[in-house]
Amino acid sequence: MPGNRVKSGERRLRSLFSALDHEDQETLLAFAEFLAGRKKELAPAERPEPKSIPRPERESVVAAIKRLSATYPMLDKGRMLNETSNLMTQHIMRGRAATEVIDELEALFKRHYEQFTEEFRGG
Repeated sequence: MPGNRVKSGERRLRSLFSALDHEDQETLLAFAEFLAGRKKELAPAERPEPKSIPRPERESVVAAIKRLSATYPMLDKGRMLNETSNLMTQHIMRGRAATEVIDELEALFKRHYEQFTEEFRGG
């Protein structure tokens, strides 16, 4: 009965989604996109470079996660989920300034890209 579990999960997700305000719905969608993008596979012979997407002067944490995910599409988002979620929680639940959180998100993505590069080279 795996189909029933999926339908039950979809109903639960829809119910939770509709109970959220607009900003929290956007946050949930950003996380869903983040999770969906973590399974993308790369051709083993090519080492992708980050895309050049400049940071806007004013940016929300959700928009920063989307921008950084687009900048570094080669990264395994699953490996970054705990740290990314922690930073998002610090911003939403504890009121930490968006600029500080975005600075740390940029450092997090850069660090993971450097690890990716090292692993790509076989190190």
